[in-house]
Amino acid sequence: MPSLHANGLDIAYETTGSGPPLILLHGASTSGRASFAGQIAALAERFTLYLPAARGHGGTLWDAADGFEAAWLVDDVEAFADRLGLTTFGLAGHSMGAMTALGLAVRATERVTSVVAAGITTAREPRASVGLRLMDPARIRREDPAWAAEMDRTIDALQGAGAWARLLPAIAADIAVQPLLGPAELRSIAAPTLVACGDRDPLVPVGQAWELSRHVRHGSLFVAPDCGHDVLNRRPGLALEAMRIFYGSSEATSFGADGPSEVRP
Repeated sequence: MPSLHANGLDIAYETTGSGPPLILLHGASTSGRASFAGQIAALAERFTLYLPAARGHGGTLWDAADGFEAAWLVDDVEAFADRLGLTTFGLAGHSMGAMTALGLAVRATERVTSVVAAGITTAREPRASVGLRLMDPARIRREDPAWAAEMDRTIDALQGAGAWARLLPAIAADIAVQPLLGPAELRSIAAPTLVACGDRDPLVPVGQAWELSRHVRHGSLFVAPDCGHDVLNRRPGLALEAMRIFYGSSEATSFGADGPSEVRP
């Protein structure tokens, strides 16, 4: 996997597809390839996709013992885009990656052409409380050994032994103190924005997702039925169709050679 040096990090990334640039930002403990597994092939037919690994994930080396802040992730992606020479670009993120996308869309509104924000709310709760419980290493080892084994393979194998057990609590602790984007900041996002969530997401109540979609200037909302936090993977086909409609009807770009779907958001 190639890497480039930006913001003091060697950021590992994948790229695929052709067309306007679209940066895919993964959630905590995972990767862009995993977060967008059900959408990458279709998106790559219309966009040049860039999938950077966030600090502390994959091949982007960072020890969370040295700290972890959401604002740093925004700095990282902005510097990543600068090093690639991307003047404008779309952003799509899940959970932690969605918060990064929103933060960069506020900071660099003239550069961001579209935003897909899945599994995120700008409210503190219930994200902080649920995140603290879900990202507790002791609980994960006890109740979800498959997830622990996956992170051993995907994080510790590259970052070093014990890396994910330091990373996840650091991410959870940051949620409890990170500055929150307010209505005025969200209103400054000029790019068309699709907010997506599952109707049973314990971190993102549907009402909070709806409020986020109303606060941005050009927002739309997709709610996946009978679905928890991992909306892109649990409902991959529905999520892809929502993205097709969004990209086909927004000013960002049309999706695919056949044009937009007849369905309208």
